Amino acid sequence: MLQLAKKEILMAQSHSTPTFRPLYEQIKILVTQSLVAGEWRPGEVIPSELELASRFKVSQGTVRKAIDELAAENILMRRQGKGTFVATHTEEHNQYRFLRIVELNGKQDVPISKLINCERIKADNIAADRLGLKRGTPVVVVRRLIKFSGESVILDNIYLSATLFKGLNEAVIQEFQGTLYSLYEVRYGTRIIHAEERIQAIAADETTAGLLGIPPGTPLLDIDRVAYTYGGQPVEWRVSRCDTKHHCYLNELG
Repeated sequence: MLQLAKKEILMAQSHSTPTFRPLYEQIKILVTQSLVAGEWRPGEVIPSELELASRFKVSQGTVRKAIDELAAENILMRRQGKGTFVATHTEEHNQYRFLRIVELNGKQDVPISKLINCERIKADNIAADRLGLKRGTPVVVVRRLIKFSGESVILDNIYLSATLFKGLNEAVIQEFQGTLYSLYEVRYGTRIIHAEERIQAIAADETTAGLLGIPPGTPLLDIDRVAYTYGGQPVEWRVSRCDTKHHCYLNELG
C-alpha cells in the first residue's frame, strides 16, 4: 500500500524531479487527493485517525500530524468529541475568512452584497491566464457592490469558468442565502482553499466612480485576486475596487 502511495504522490507532483518527503507529508497529499476526488465533501466527517492509519499502513501519530497541518490550513476542522470534518464556507466563522476590508478602527462590519448583473462572455487574454483557460473560453462575469453600514465600499468584477459553474446566473445568485464561496460549495461542489492577491493604488474611472457614488479620480485600492480549490486549480478571478475613505485593507501576519 505504501509503495502505491509513493507512486501516487510522484504522479501528483508538478515537477518530475524526485524529492524526499516526510511520511506525514505523503499522507497529507493522499488525504488531499481524496478531497480532490470528492470522496469527502465540505461539511462531511472524514474517517478517524485510526481508520486512516490502517488504510495507509502508517502509525496513528503520522496521520495525526498530517491532519493537524490540514486543519491549520483550514482544509479540515476538528470538532471536540465529534471527529474531523472537511472545512466549509457555510460555517459562520469561515464565511468571511478572505474578506480583508475593515473600518479604519479595525472593526469588521457584516457586508451586504448588491448584485449589478451576471453575464456570459468569452475570456480575453488576462481572464484566460488568471483562470488557466484558453482564450475565448466561455466565462461568467458577476458584478456586484459590497456595502458596509449602507455605504458602497467595494465594486467586484468576478470571473468564473462557465463550464465549472454551469447554469450560474442572476436568479441562482439572488435566490441563494449565503456568500458566493458558500454557493460554489453547495451548488457546484467547489471549495475555495486559498487565494493570491495583488494590490495597487488606482484612480476611479467614471463607471466605477458612478457605481461607488464617488467623484472620478478618487484614489481606490485595486485588489486582483485569484482563488484556488484543491490541487492548486484556479477557479475564480476577482478584481475589487475599494474606496478607502472610511475603510482599509487589514492582513494579519504570523
